[in-house]
Amino acid sequence: MSDPVVIIGAGINGLVAAADLAKRGRQVRVLERNATPGGAVRTEELTLPGYRHDIGAMNLSLFAGSGFMSAHGDEMARHGLEFAPIDRPFAQALEPGDHLGVTTDVEETLSTFNSEADKARWREMMQEFPDRAEVVGGLLGTPMRGRALAKFLWKSWRKLGTAKSVEIAQFLATSPRAFLTENFEDPRLHAALSSWGMHLDFAPDIAGGAIFPYLEAMAGQAMGMVIGKGGADTVTNALVKMIEAHGGSVETDTEVTGITHSGGKVTGVTTAAGTVATQTVLAGLAPKHLLCLTGGSGDARFDTGLKNFRHAPGTMMLHLALDKPVPWLAEALRRFAYVHIGRSLDVAARTYAQAMAGLLPADPLLVVGQPTLFDPTRAPEGKHTLWVQLRMVPAEIKGDAKGEITATDWNEALAPMTERALSLIEEQAPGFRDTILGQHAVSPLDLEAENPNLVGGDQICGSHHISQNFLFRPLRGFADGHTPIAGLHLIGAAAWPGAGTGAGSGYFTAQALG
Repeated sequence: MSDPVVIIGAGINGLVAAADLAKRGRQVRVLERNATPGGAVRTEELTLPGYRHDIGAMNLSLFAGSGFMSAHGDEMARHGLEFAPIDRPFAQALEPGDHLGVTTDVEETLSTFNSEADKARWREMMQEFPDRAEVVGGLLGTPMRGRALAKFLWKSWRKLGTAKSVEIAQFLATSPRAFLTENFEDPRLHAALSSWGMHLDFAPDIAGGAIFPYLEAMAGQAMGMVIGKGGADTVTNALVKMIEAHGGSVETDTEVTGITHSGGKVTGVTTAAGTVATQTVLAGLAPKHLLCLTGGSGDARFDTGLKNFRHAPGTMMLHLALDKPVPWLAEALRRFAYVHIGRSLDVAARTYAQAMAGLLPADPLLVVGQPTLFDPTRAPEGKHTLWVQLRMVPAEIKGDAKGEITATDWNEALAPMTERALSLIEEQAPGFRDTILGQHAVSPLDLEAENPNLVGGDQICGSHHISQNFLFRPLRGFADGHTPIAGLHLIGAAAWPGAGTGAGSGYFTAQALG
């Protein structure tokens, strides 16, 4: 029997790679340090019995639309994968009582706009979206390998011509603020769409961030969103069953302590139980951990690049069990999957600058997920869960931008930051605190302790700024996931196409291995 393909980490990229390879007859072993697989795609009872909380990812739209699902969706369904569709994907809570929301009903979306010119531009963008999505979405679905990338670029250029191709290239380098202010008049709309950039380390004025507000807005309008029925772990559970159905294994409580190599080729991995011999390793690791496990690749530029890989600011999370839905002042917010709380582009820019300076932000951007509005199976009858992210916060605290929190250690700062977040929600929903039955707060350092790939609580495993994206993710010359050690491949959010549940790097690598 040939050596197995060993996959380090049972995150979504590792599981997708293992499932695809196993389906095609390869022997695969997934080694996971934690007691349960899934990485950031897990669901647990964190507050009270019967209340199921997604510990990381909630939105599974990228996975539902992924290349892997296109190839294997029927089998995943047989293994229990089930989505809950959402027709009101996201809204922005602005001044208390005011909101702007995107739904799959164009007229409902436009009813929250204040500008007739913005309504007209929105309709134009919807008409343009299919062609532009084919190019932008196609790029995100293309491996950064010479032949595949060249074929995609040639095909796009033949279809669009030079002028439109250059226009899209310019768009990919545009900041959220520039894109939004050039296309829309209403500052409310600027705030609502710019919040999506903050999910991927793009403050309003950072070049290259326009793509994410654009895609989330247009895709949300055109297709809505999906979450996992019963929890995001419906994906993880189905992937594990698929791997096992084809003879592979997912071994938990098994930490890889080293990657062995000789003569420029990988030879195996070491664990507490010994060495697993193999000529093929897929490492779902943050770059610094890959460097640590190999002890160095022998390529100075590659090793330096891994060492210098930049991470985004941290995230703090709150998981809440509620007696009833959030009593939003703007009653329409009671029907959306995501509610961002943030009042303007300038507040978002200030929040990012404060976090980058090591300060606890005065007004962190809140991402409030309301999954039980669309999937009541996650809580006891009539009850609800709330999923709250605080973006952005520093891993190392140097002070408090508001001058209220004196703690510089997360063990002491977690409680007052929790209160700051709850107050921001309470301002938009008076009486909110009275609905809370249980809560579980997670600091950036807690996130990293549970999942070392989330360095400093960076949930996207690395900044997506232009200098570290596309052909430069994780660094120039290695965007296809290969390494100087033959047989060793980097997968996960640190590899192209980056963060999210699309599992592109795992699927690309599995396909390349054949």
